[in-house]
Amino acid sequence: MPTPLMGFLLLLSGAAAPACLLVIVSLLRNRPRSLPGIVGTAALLFGFSATAVYCYGWFSVTLRGPFPALCEDMNASGAPLTSLRQDFWPLRNACVYGDGSTVEHLAASIGVLVQVSAGLAAALACAAAFLSRRRRPADTG
Repeated sequence: MPTPLMGFLLLLSGAAAPACLLVIVSLLRNRPRSLPGIVGTAALLFGFSATAVYCYGWFSVTLRGPFPALCEDMNASGAPLTSLRQDFWPLRNACVYGDGSTVEHLAASIGVLVQVSAGLAAALACAAAFLSRRRRPADTG
């Protein structure tokens, strides 16, 4: 993906996540409380959070930051640096050494946070759809 698009997604999701939080707070304060609306907005909150964290990690991988400079020519056991490993899914920056060891320079917690947030967003979206269908009165004709 081009850098401007990822930057736009980062800004959009970074602004939308707090907006979703404000909507949830206002939905909780006002009566009648709409459970499907609250759950649906929570799904959006987790979805935008997952997008923001992924974009942050994507920029860490793409722009490399201090990454190549952090790789030492030899590790502690004396094995030489053989390659640099960069993946976009799951997000990964690693120095690979001749003895098979790797040194990660992008926290694994970023990938876990993206996956957990995206999973919660999907589950909450399904729950919101189920709740909204359940609350509708049946047409008896």
